Amino acid sequence: MKCQPVLVLALFIIIFESCGGRKVSHPIPDNAREALISRAERFTLEKKSGLTVVKIINPWQGATGVTQTCYLVRRGSAIPAGIDPLSVIFVPVQKIICMSTTHLAMISALGEERSILGVSGTGFIFSPDILRNVEKGLVLDVGYEANLNKELILKISPDLIMIYGIGSESSGYVARIKELGIKVIINGDYLETDPLGRAEWIKLFGALYCKENLADSIFDSEIDEYNRLKLFITQNTRSRPKVLLGLPFKDTWYISPGNSFICKLISDSGGDYLWKETESSFSMPYGIENVYLKALTADFWLNIGSAGSKNEISSVDPRLNDLPCFKKDNLFNNNNRITSNGGNDYWESASLHPHLLLKDIASILHPELFKDQKLFYYRKIY
Repeated sequence: MKCQPVLVLALFIIIFESCGGRKVSHPIPDNAREALISRAERFTLEKKSGLTVVKIINPWQGATGVTQTCYLVRRGSAIPAGIDPLSVIFVPVQKIICMSTTHLAMISALGEERSILGVSGTGFIFSPDILRNVEKGLVLDVGYEANLNKELILKISPDLIMIYGIGSESSGYVARIKELGIKVIINGDYLETDPLGRAEWIKLFGALYCKENLADSIFDSEIDEYNRLKLFITQNTRSRPKVLLGLPFKDTWYISPGNSFICKLISDSGGDYLWKETESSFSMPYGIENVYLKALTADFWLNIGSAGSKNEISSVDPRLNDLPCFKKDNLFNNNNRITSNGGNDYWESASLHPHLLLKDIASILHPELFKDQKLFYYRKIY
């Protein structure tokens, strides 16, 4: 999962209370996306006279038929007739609290760091600019779940709290959020299975800051660069190395399904993910023995938990030493850009820059394509 730490919410209640959301009894149709959104599947934007309609679709794992609807209205303008004021967010947003570091990267890309006044877990921030604002007391840590600092949030009085939902039943925490009476948007970018779909969430922030043209330009640039790299990889590779992901936790190995974001990246990078045939809305728990047998065929091992060395991998389970990819030192983790406190830029800016992820993974799997290429988010583990 992408962020650290994240806001865990009983989102069903917040949808009703925070931004005019509603639960619908029918599935979201396949053609629900508006023309403004081309790759993302979890939100839509629609321009209407005097406002922008934002719909967040099924914004947590396992959600079905759930939509959160918000109306973005220019500051100083009257709320259009028939719109519930509780569902209105006045834009451009001037003060925001972010519960995921991924949100920080997208706001920074629009040049709006000054609006970030609160973050959940400031110690996990990577951005040097935002960390300096933390040191100056301009960005405050609002806490997390049971330790949420309600008084501090009220003092900040943000226009919006951008949350990250995983659908946990946390009734006490929800009650504290409901008491605040502050507008909330649930960001479901981590659920996008298309790397470019995840990057397209920059358009939501563009609408919130009235910088739609800049957001469109950033996204269009990502599309062009990603597709250019993908075509180059496709035209210049013949083999598809097999890829293992993850690291067991206790006796369970949580496997990313074949319809996941990372599987798509591996495929576009010229790789062959070991569980590419699977499909699920959740990480799939497997016993270590079952994964081990399949992992014997892996050529490369990526995204190895928090491991920084081969010794750390061995300490999890000594049997992992016998995997061929381990013996060949074909081990690469996504923790190349980290702070002394553990802030990892992979979880902060990588969603906005899928072309860099694509190039990293392709450079690992097919080093002949990008000779002397220096990895950005990834590093080799020894």
